[in-house]
Amino acid sequence: MNKFAIFGNPVEHSKSPQMHNAGFKQLNFDGEYVKHLIENPNTLKNTFLQEKYLGANITVPHKEVAFNEADEVRGIANKIKAVNTYIYENDKIVAYNTDAPGFLKAIESFGVIKNVLLLGAGGTAKAIALALQESNINVTVLNRSEGKLDFFKNEGIKCTTWDSFETCDFDLVVNSTSAGLKDEYLPAPKEILEPVLEKASFAFDCVYGKITPFLALAKDKNCEVKDGEDMLLFQGILAFELFTNTNADNSVVEVMRKGLRGE
Repeated sequence: MNKFAIFGNPVEHSKSPQMHNAGFKQLNFDGEYVKHLIENPNTLKNTFLQEKYLGANITVPHKEVAFNEADEVRGIANKIKAVNTYIYENDKIVAYNTDAPGFLKAIESFGVIKNVLLLGAGGTAKAIALALQESNINVTVLNRSEGKLDFFKNEGIKCTTWDSFETCDFDLVVNSTSAGLKDEYLPAPKEILEPVLEKASFAFDCVYGKITPFLALAKDKNCEVKDGEDMLLFQGILAFELFTNTNADNSVVEVMRKGLRGE
């Protein structure tokens, strides 16, 4: 039996096991995917090795530590400085970030996007901003405070705080914060969001499984909206392909989507 896990704190709410285990079953792959609570981030690497996991996904708040602990980091993760996937390969831990390509796949259904307003400046925002930049899509990062914006400035990404924000036309507005996950908060003040959403065509929230106050406001302004399910699904599929060394076809994608939804 090949063992895989999701590392995080908290991790109880994660739907990754039902998604990956559904995929394993579809492929007749001898694998089991479990939840593994990691309270002390410094135990992450040792836990992975001691438990003899062949692969793992890493969720909040351990993505940056996981980056530092990896033996080798591949792809865009080197710029993001955060990883969400570990693979055991040739006695080494090789790390990837599948959030970035997962997000791009999730917004494909919107069609051509030229200008994006990205709310928040955490690890998810870093992945999304760099993915958009690499795709030659203009992105502006909007965050409450100045503190976390240095990363974006260093990457040549336009960024601003609530106080100094000047509105302009965006096709897509993305919420990468946790606002609306367990509360009824908006990710930015209503007086900033309303005029932006009036002109935008699309709104995306990384929170999945519910219509957040942000998406409700966007719908009210006639935007086409999407929650974070597809991003979670596609980052999961990209990790699954690394775990199983296969290309996931449509049947696997649909089985994993049903697993994610608990169907």
